[in-house]
Amino acid sequence: MKTYLDCIPCFLRQTLEAATMASDDPVIHERVMRQVLQEMSTMDFVHSPVDMAMKIHRTLRQLSGNPDPYRGIKERSNEQMMSLYPQFLAEVKSAADPLEMAIRLAIAGNIIDFGVQQNLDDETVVRVLQQATTIPLNRQVIEAFRQGVEQAETILYLGDNAGEIVCDRLLIEQLPGQKVTYVVRGNPVLNDGTMADAELVGMSEIVAVMDNGSDAPGTILAECSEAFRDRFDAADLIVAKGQGNYESLSDTHKTIFFLLRAKCPVIARDLSCPVGVQVFQQGRPSHAMESTETTTEC
Repeated sequence: MKTYLDCIPCFLRQTLEAATMASDDPVIHERVMRQVLQEMSTMDFVHSPVDMAMKIHRTLRQLSGNPDPYRGIKERSNEQMMSLYPQFLAEVKSAADPLEMAIRLAIAGNIIDFGVQQNLDDETVVRVLQQATTIPLNRQVIEAFRQGVEQAETILYLGDNAGEIVCDRLLIEQLPGQKVTYVVRGNPVLNDGTMADAELVGMSEIVAVMDNGSDAPGTILAECSEAFRDRFDAADLIVAKGQGNYESLSDTHKTIFFLLRAKCPVIARDLSCPVGVQVFQQGRPSHAMESTETTTEC
């Protein structure tokens, strides 16, 4: 997916919000903003928005001296979702179709995205998760996924945000664990999950976990480690969570199932769906195969 002009205001908003989180010094804020504006003036719009976001957060960390501005947010998100884990695990176990219920909750967990919505509150997260238990998803995609899981020898599950990783665990526990490798970011960026988050929520106790060697808030293959690229190329089936992974992999010719909430108008337009919809689709067809929810969360 390419970058659109509509992405620019979002880049600037995210830069200022992140700068104020990384440092209390207004001089640092101005320095970060000026550097990012220079980067944006020469950006190539053929690249995905993830490419610019990666550069923004590299600049932020370098100028602020703060290696992980979102660490506190990630810890709180993990704690909150782990406290809810038993409740939603019971929902999965009691469902007529546990796999479908786990898919719904995994997608709903993508609401935990502080790059898009910094003022996200706990009540909104719980409400979205509860609503997800009754929102229908496209049966054809679910059955294609079920069949793909059965036939695959290797499954690569690309995670997204901290906190959300707990919802990923609910889905991964419905998959054959010996086939699955869960992937986190190689270095901190935004509130994206890293190896520390995977260990905190017990992901490393149930499946193999690796990092992709990158600090991009998505999966830019050229930025990833050789070990990850080899695993990506060899995977029979790939699960990609979140907007960043969709933005950076939607044009990739692999068997990928995208699970995300369309949280901004640019993504929604690219997916041909309303903002706020829970999306579960294979590849990048002409229009998204989506649920019926149309509430706006941006």
